[in-house]
Amino acid sequence: MSSYDIRMINELVEKESQFVESLFSEVQKVVVGQREMVERIFMGLLCGGHVLLEGAPGLAKTLTVNTLARCVQMDFKRVQFTPDLLPSDVLGTVIYNHQSGEFTNKQGPVFTNLLLADEINRAPAKVQSALLEAMAERQVTIGDQTYRLPNPFLVLATQNPIEQEGTYSLPEAQLDRFMFKILVEYPNAEEELAIVDRMATPGQSREIPVTPIIDPARIVEAQRVLEQIIVEEPVRRYIVDVVAATRRPAEVGLGNLAPFIDFGGSPRASIALFQAARAHAFLRHRGYVSPEDVKTIALDVLRHRVIPSYEAEAEGKSVEEIVRAILEHVQVP
Repeated sequence: MSSYDIRMINELVEKESQFVESLFSEVQKVVVGQREMVERIFMGLLCGGHVLLEGAPGLAKTLTVNTLARCVQMDFKRVQFTPDLLPSDVLGTVIYNHQSGEFTNKQGPVFTNLLLADEINRAPAKVQSALLEAMAERQVTIGDQTYRLPNPFLVLATQNPIEQEGTYSLPEAQLDRFMFKILVEYPNAEEELAIVDRMATPGQSREIPVTPIIDPARIVEAQRVLEQIIVEEPVRRYIVDVVAATRRPAEVGLGNLAPFIDFGGSPRASIALFQAARAHAFLRHRGYVSPEDVKTIALDVLRHRVIPSYEAEAEGKSVEEIVRAILEHVQVP
């Protein structure tokens, strides 16, 4: 590719990504801190990749998604997952009309742009599977009719930490459907003070108004621009090498990690890392992907795809430590 083409793509990305800072600033009017979570959610929206948020209650997960939906003028729906939830409560069902004697299809809350599956690990496997099938196929069958889901479409699922009672762990194969798994951390002292001042002052409205920045059509256009962002062959190979090292760590000189890994990332992980790196470059107004983009988002892409062994759990070796060790040892182009 010529330097002229690279310059043209850089200019295109810089032009099309001008709204990014305005969007995040608008979200920050409501959500204190959590910049990384907001970025990853928006990156998922750009890539069409779903996001799993894990964290304790009260960390603004629902507030963030709701605020982002208002800023991008998207339809937003929330489903509270419970042990008695049925697949039809999410996807839709067939209803019989006694007056006409006909069956009609009623679409469920999954027919939206942004769906918040709140506490997804509180629902049984059949509900989780029904939702994840819709995520993968981007369509839902109700009765004998198949309906396409809207575009853009993004599922943001939240779950409580595994050690909390009354939860069902998502199977690893289903976790792989999510592009990102984000660990939502507690705010620091200054951020928490700002939250208290903003949200807990007597007489102050909790519904803080925000200004819409873009609309769904602009998101679709940004998705097209994303496909043009340059990923040179050395960077593509670096992405593949990082994911391959989670399966065969000895090949990058980390044979000591092999006993700690039961399963590494699949080719779906390589695809997700490739797409996410493009989205990260877009947010930085660049028309090309650098190895630093890959390293920055690799942990959130691989955290739920690298399955630690019992030996890792016994020795207190976390997935984060394993992935960071791999990123340090895989040769950077």
